[in-house]
Order: sequence, then structure tokens, then C-alpha cells
Amino acid sequence: MAAKAIVLDVPGPTVRQVRLSSPDRLLWPQEQITKADLAEYTIAVGEGLLRAVGDRPVTLQRFPTGIDGEEFFSKNPPRGVPEWARTTMCTYPSGRSHPQLVIDEVATAVWAVQMNTLTLHPWPVRSGDNDNPDELRIDLDPQPGRTFGDVVTAAVGLRAVMADAGLVAWVKTSGSRGLHVYARIEPVAEFLEVRHAVIAIARRLERAMPDLVTTAWWKEERGEKIFVDFNQANRDRTIASAYSPRPLPAAPVSMPVRWADLDGLDPEEFTVRTVPGILAADGDAWADLDAHVGTLGTAMSWWTQDFQDGLGEEPFPPEYPKMPGEPPRVQPSKQRRADSEY
Repeated sequence: MAAKAIVLDVPGPTVRQVRLSSPDRLLWPQEQITKADLAEYTIAVGEGLLRAVGDRPVTLQRFPTGIDGEEFFSKNPPRGVPEWARTTMCTYPSGRSHPQLVIDEVATAVWAVQMNTLTLHPWPVRSGDNDNPDELRIDLDPQPGRTFGDVVTAAVGLRAVMADAGLVAWVKTSGSRGLHVYARIEPVAEFLEVRHAVIAIARRLERAMPDLVTTAWWKEERGEKIFVDFNQANRDRTIASAYSPRPLPAAPVSMPVRWADLDGLDPEEFTVRTVPGILAADGDAWADLDAHVGTLGTAMSWWTQDFQDGLGEEPFPPEYPKMPGEPPRVQPSKQRRADSEY
């Protein structure tokens, strides 16, 4: 028999009461982690979580019966949004618009747990300006055959390239096999410009580490290299937030870490069970994130130079309309015609 609903007092600007139904529901069966456990985790990491998702449109990755059951993404806010929560209108690549949830308080994140949300996926924009990102994000995605140590090597190289561009880089584990590298930026460039800056940075890294890193969009061209996923910079493409758990058996967490701690780091040590204690002991590695805001001028000059040298647009995600200057959306091994004929 399922346990009765409980009510949690969630601290914040105002103490909120959040009702949690089925608190004993197993979300991670292997680790015996329940919905109530996830709610308590969310409260414990609340300050760092708000730094990552606060004042941003958020997509909810939901698992009504736990990680072994149905999964879906909620872009429209679920029914029953509490009165203290708010939404913001977002425009998607198709041109349509609808509201998305904004998390301003830990209580709203706990309410998302009530809706069986495991992972929060924030946009790289603030709710007051949903068209100009204030966050640059780069996903380092290792292909089969690469180790986490290889990803660390690529991340350190990426940090140096970003420093050359005048950007202060911050790193977190992905909660899986990769690393995510971030930088705060002034919200003065729209998504396409930010994407071009990311592509230029990725190409610089690829030139510096040609045997380790690739910008090849098609998997068949990546080999065993680490893919620098420039398409995460597009509108309506999101990355699991810092401190968000992932839907994998051991309940791993996407964890901010200090650059000095990357060497020898084991990302598997960061889980829903362990992160609150680690955070309490070591503090938030991203505590000063908002104090370092950069600009994209240098990276955009790199893009311009690449364009003048014949390097143009890269492929967009499949859900996007065909974009100006984009190469054919066909796998290279299946291409039978010249680019201009597609």
C-alpha cells in the first residue's frame, strides 16, 4: 500500500508548504531512492540549484513511475502550478510560442519533484529576455573508446581556448560520461550569433587537439574522438542543469567541480546520496559564476575569419527548419549529389 501524502516545509524567501503524494515511490529502484528522498535532496542543494536554473525557462524531464518507466519532457507547465510560481513565454524554432515554467524558489523545484521531475533542463536565457543568451554552454561528448580522462584533457584545452576569447570557463560533470563547460556572457547576442561563437571556439580546439577532438556533426565521421556539440547553443536545446540528477541506475548528478579537482576525478562519486554531504563540506564550485561575465567579440572575430577562409555554417538539429547557408542534411556516406543540388 502506498504511503500517504506528506507536506514539506520548504525554506526560501517565504516558507512554502509543498504536498508530496506517493512519497515512497521508487524513482531509482537500484539505489532505493524515493520521491521523498529526491525532494529532500532538492532542498539540500537548493542554493546551488537556483544559481543554475533561477529566472530561466525550464523544461521538466519527468518519470511518473521511476527511471525504468515512461519518460517525457514537459515544456508547457504541468497543471496545478502553485500560485507562487510563474511562467515566461518562449518562442521555438518553428515560430510557435508558449509559456514555460520559471523556478525562482526552491519550493518550485520541489513542486517539480512532486510532478515526478528528475532532471531540470534550463534555457541559457533569463526570463526577461528569452532571445539573447547570457550563458554559453559547450557539451564535450566522448565517442566510444574514449575515457573520462580523455574528456578532462579536452576540457582543459577548451578552457584555454575560451580564455583566449576572454571568457572565464566553468566545468561540471554531465552525470554520464562527458563534461559540460559554461561561461557567463553579456545578453546582447541572439542565439544564432552565440552558436557561431561556439562553433568558432570548437574549431580552435579541434585545431589544437586534432587527434582528440572533432566538430563533425555526423557520427560516422567522428571516429573515437570527443565531439564538441555546438548545437547545444541553439534555441530550445538544453542541457541538464548543475545539481540535476540523471535517469541512470546509480542516480548520478551533474556536479559543478573546480578545475583544480578535475585530474583524477571520478564522476561516479556524485550521486543523489552523496552530493549534499560533498556540497556541505566543500562548498559550491560555481559560487562565483555570476561575477565573471564575458563578451563574444573575440570568438565572433574567429567566426568571421573562418567564414572568409571558406568555413561556413554547420548542420542544425533535425527538428530545425532548413537554415541559410546550411550544408545538406544527409549523411556523408549517403550523399549522392553535389551540395547545391540538395
